[in-house]
Amino acid sequence: MTTQLDRPTPRAEHRSLRNRAGNAGRRTVSNKAFSSLLTVGMAIAVIPLFLIIAYVVYRGAGVIGIEFFTENEPPYTREGGGYLAGFFGTLYIMALAILMAVPLGIATAIYLVEYGTGKLSTVVRFFTDVMTGIPSIFVGLFVYGLMVSGWISLGFGTFAAAVAIAIIMLPIVTRSAEEMLKLVPDEWRNASYGLGAGKAQTIMRTVLPAAAPGLITGSMLAVARGIGETAPLILTALGSVFLVTAFQGDPQAAVPLQIYNGARQPFEAGLERAFGGALSLFGLVLFMIIAARVIGARANKRK
Repeated sequence: MTTQLDRPTPRAEHRSLRNRAGNAGRRTVSNKAFSSLLTVGMAIAVIPLFLIIAYVVYRGAGVIGIEFFTENEPPYTREGGGYLAGFFGTLYIMALAILMAVPLGIATAIYLVEYGTGKLSTVVRFFTDVMTGIPSIFVGLFVYGLMVSGWISLGFGTFAAAVAIAIIMLPIVTRSAEEMLKLVPDEWRNASYGLGAGKAQTIMRTVLPAAAPGLITGSMLAVARGIGETAPLILTALGSVFLVTAFQGDPQAAVPLQIYNGARQPFEAGLERAFGGALSLFGLVLFMIIAARVIGARANKRK
């Protein structure tokens, strides 16, 4: 009596790898079609970007010079002059905004990663994501109603503008810092605890140094976002053509405001300076983004 176990197991038919499935040709054609479609879509999306950059460079390159960074803006009908007040005001506002947004954003990220385990951390993450997508004009209206003419009534000035820009930068810093802190291996924390370090010492001497390149990269990207904002500054800084050093109480100049004001008047000299300011601002933002990429790439290579 032969059982099923005694029967010889039929060998699977050998199939050459050169033999293609019946639908392989159709899949190849579909793959090429979708690849071509995506390439065309990418080209359509990139062409307007290159046209904008080329047009700004064409209109603004002739204005850029030493006097553009060292002289105040003359009346719109006169040629020459520059955006000295705007560059000073932008740097002043951004310095204050960085001092407010970066430490607070990193501290919030530390809480979310190292301490936050309850509902509060979920609420903080939710509102951080919501703030990332809020239009900047709403932030300007909030600061205007709170600080400029509302409850505090400090008037237009540098500090109010810095608060508005810091609010825009804060969620970007928080979310990027949170992701960078999560990338630090838990083994490093456990090794620090094993050597007798406390929670605060582990964070300050192990976690933050390990995540420092990523924290710098995220902070620079947040600065690149905030430095080009115009809508909040209209409602907080107001704008000026003179160099203003006051902390608060006097309208402050900024490059985005001077670009906005120069672009909406009909005189060619003012328009040319507006394009020069746009080109300068574009170069500054591009430099920050490239620097952030280089810092991140070098940090990953060292790791």
